[in-house]
Amino acid sequence: MQPPGPPPAYSPTNGDFTFVSSADAEELSGSIAAPDVKLNLGGDFIKESTATTFLRQRGYGWLLEVEDDDPEDNKPLLEELDIDLKDIYYKIRCVLMPMPSLGFNRQVVRDNPDFWGPLAVVLFFSMISLYGQFRVVSWIITIWIFGSLTIFLLARVLGGEVAYGQVLGVIGYSLLPLIVIAPILLVVGSFELVSTLIKLFGVFWAAYSAASLLVGEEFKTKKPLLIYPIFLLYIYFLSLYTGV
Repeated sequence: MQPPGPPPAYSPTNGDFTFVSSADAEELSGSIAAPDVKLNLGGDFIKESTATTFLRQRGYGWLLEVEDDDPEDNKPLLEELDIDLKDIYYKIRCVLMPMPSLGFNRQVVRDNPDFWGPLAVVLFFSMISLYGQFRVVSWIITIWIFGSLTIFLLARVLGGEVAYGQVLGVIGYSLLPLIVIAPILLVVGSFELVSTLIKLFGVFWAAYSAASLLVGEEFKTKKPLLIYPIFLLYIYFLSLYTGV
């Protein structure tokens, strides 16, 4: 039996390492490239940094997540606050011109109430009432809120189907006639009779604008029970302006 011969020579492939002698190594040169680590995000390959890879391996990859922009966050400020300037302007015209013959859909003031329009009207009325009586501003806003609450409770007791937001909006918008007569009173203030007539006209104008929207057919014979407190409320508003 013959002893086994030497093992067959091994020919390395392109993907294997080749061992060379130290003499031949002097003639070899080259470099080892760093591996590229790529992340698949939606089909696009993005090269990650070493820090990113380290965080993901340690379970902190959630720190690198970026939320997509929500289209709802890019709304204009007025739309975000639910302020429609065209709607407010239309309601102002409906209140200042309450005659049905003018063709305005006045029921939109009651059926589509808003907060910012009436608040702007009340604040403007408060500002023109600052003539020597700064404390009136907060008091006018208080009377607007609680006066509207009183009209709302009275309307519900009388059988009316109205919401507090509707009453608050109508009462606030209907202060516009008192704002209109304010500069006129400054001019004719020295004429007592003319000034009184203008005040009565302004109060009737404001009360009619509010009552025509709040006092519906459901009240039937009870209409005066609601119109009268509305009339008194605007008399009190006017007294806060004139100081009477």
